[in-house]
Amino acid sequence: MENVTARREIRRAAGWEEAAMGSRVTVFGSSRLTEAEPGYEEARRLGRLLAQAGYGICTGGYAGAMEAVSRGAREAGGTAIGITVEPWSRRLTPNAWLTQEVVTPHLFERLRRLMEGDAFVALPGGPGTLGEVALAWNLFQTESMATRPLVLVGRQWRTLVRCMEAGLRVEPRDLALLQFAETVDGVLPLLPGRPDARDRKASPP
Repeated sequence: MENVTARREIRRAAGWEEAAMGSRVTVFGSSRLTEAEPGYEEARRLGRLLAQAGYGICTGGYAGAMEAVSRGAREAGGTAIGITVEPWSRRLTPNAWLTQEVVTPHLFERLRRLMEGDAFVALPGGPGTLGEVALAWNLFQTESMATRPLVLVGRQWRTLVRCMEAGLRVEPRDLALLQFAETVDGVLPLLPGRPDARDRKASPP
């Protein structure tokens, strides 16, 4: 079984390095988001905007915001990579909008692959999204990974960060690693390769 899994991962991951060329934005978001909710169209618009700007998209590959972002990217002619987990295949199906599925043997490898983005954008989500944001943030904080844009979209993130600042050990230098956008339209100016990204500072929460 392990050999079969390994071969499947290699087969589906073929071309990963090629796909990784150029700027790739990893997007985090809720798998529970439904098409009937306003957030779905926001995520879809984000995917479209990123693809139109020339960025490749990477998500966790499943439903909800991951599907919406991938859909928007595909509709704009872009690429959408999905990082999935082999043991989850019994209960989860990758969304139909992926241009490439990279199957990983377990969650920890999936997280490692997601952290390979050139920038990170987090939409509102649940525990999984929070964990992904916290991991990227901690990797920057501990200098375990080169700092790159980590953009939190929506007022929910500002509220959460304020609570953390008030009740936990979060220092100004930690907050400086985060950037905030009220809507998906505010994301692009904060990403690498944009002329205005170099001069724009993260606004305080």
